[in-house]
Formats: sequence, structure tokens, C-alpha cells
Amino acid sequence: MESPLTPETVLASLAWQIELGATEAIGDAPVNRYELPEKAAKPAAKPDTATATPVIPAPQAKTDPLADAERAAAAAPTLDALRAALAAYPHCDLRRGARNLVFCDGSAAARLMIIGEAPGRDEDMQGKPFVGRAGQLLDRMFDAIGLSRGADTPETALYISNILPWRPPQNRDPNADEIAMMRPFMARHVELANPDVVVLMGNISCEAGLGKRGITRLRGQWSEAYGKPALPMFHPAYLLRNPAAKREAWADLLALKARLAGRA
Repeated sequence: MESPLTPETVLASLAWQIELGATEAIGDAPVNRYELPEKAAKPAAKPDTATATPVIPAPQAKTDPLADAERAAAAAPTLDALRAALAAYPHCDLRRGARNLVFCDGSAAARLMIIGEAPGRDEDMQGKPFVGRAGQLLDRMFDAIGLSRGADTPETALYISNILPWRPPQNRDPNADEIAMMRPFMARHVELANPDVVVLMGNISCEAGLGKRGITRLRGQWSEAYGKPALPMFHPAYLLRNPAAKREAWADLLALKARLAGRA
């Protein structure tokens, strides 16, 4: 029978264990020192970036600005619809810096359609073609042969537009891509307005309508553009810089008057 534990017996037992060399306290349960410790879980292996297959994003369908222009222009049944198609056309960056889309002025029923190059500062602000100094000279030129953008009858009215509906920065010349994108819209514009005669004002208009430049060589020579008889003429802005060329411009105006009168 075991004797009850007293403080004295506990201290005696502890002193006896110290004499035996027991210097560390241990738990109540025995420990098997021969048992191998559990291996720590290995971290998940990192993907080998050198051999991992790269993720290639799905290619985005590329759009052809010229093809989009041709589709948008062909789908416009009216001049108002063509204006809306131009306003929605996203590929010409000129629209980002322009204040207004400059589409037309005058009467769409006119027998004569004038096609200029691109809007300037005044045109961009007012949203109409040929309203600056060059436009004032144009009005005086055609008034001299009895034609006006404000006239009511097709025989005496003018219909005016530009190859580009947006002003280029610093009034620079349009580049070849910009002209190409706008050509389908102008072709449809002429088709819908259906004038008897077209006047190509300046080099840019000749490049778009005839595929060539050289206004000093082309002016006064009847040709065909957009399926209509076309007469290249000096741009009024050129005449403001070169007043001596007004003589040739007057000869072209007389030739145009004769053509409209059926005496060409």
C-alpha cells in the first residue's frame, strides 16, 4: 500500500531524482525517440516560367478603313443619311480636332456642284464650306456668271462641298490616306446630289476626283469625275495669293457658263 504524498516526501523524491541525474522535466506520456518526424508538406511547385506555354490573347479582327467607308457610303439612301454616316465614321483622326463637320451649303438641286479641298478656320467654326475670304471671292466669281448659293432655281443655284469634312490641323494639306478614306463618301455625295456638272477646286479635289495633281496644267481642261463632266479650276485661296491667275479663272468661268447653257 502506497503511503500518501506529503510535501516532505515529494521534496525527498525530487532530491533523489536530481542525484540520479534527472535534470529536465518531461511530460506524462512517454516519447518514442526512434519515431521519424513527419515530413513538412512541400510547398506547391512554382510554374516553370521558362517552359510554361505563354498565353496568347485572341487576335482582334482588323478593320479596313477604306472598305468601311465604301460600305457606309453605299448604305446611305439620302444626303442626310450620308452626313450621319460621315459623322459616325471612326477612322479619320481629323474629326478629333475639328469643331464641326462641314458637309455642304447651297441647294442640292443645283445643276452645278463645286467640290473644294478642306475646311479652314472659318468653315470649321461655322460648319459651312467656303465662308472665309476664299469663300467670299468664290461667291463674287460665280455671281459674275449668274450663279449663287442662295438662289432657288436649279439653273442659278450652287451646291458646295469639300473632299474633307473636317479641318486639318494648321490647315495642312490632307494626306493620301485621308483623301482615300473620304473618296467613297464624295462619290456617293455626287451620286445623290446628281448635278449636271462638277467643278474641282484645287489640287486636292483633282487628286480625289481625277487621281492626279497639277492644277496649273489641269485647269480649264474638261474631264470626267464621279461620272459627271468635271472642270478643274484654281482654288479661290490660290487666286488670293496669285491675283494674276484671275485671268485664267475668268476664262474657266466663261467656259463653265457656256457648258451649262449647252454651248460647249
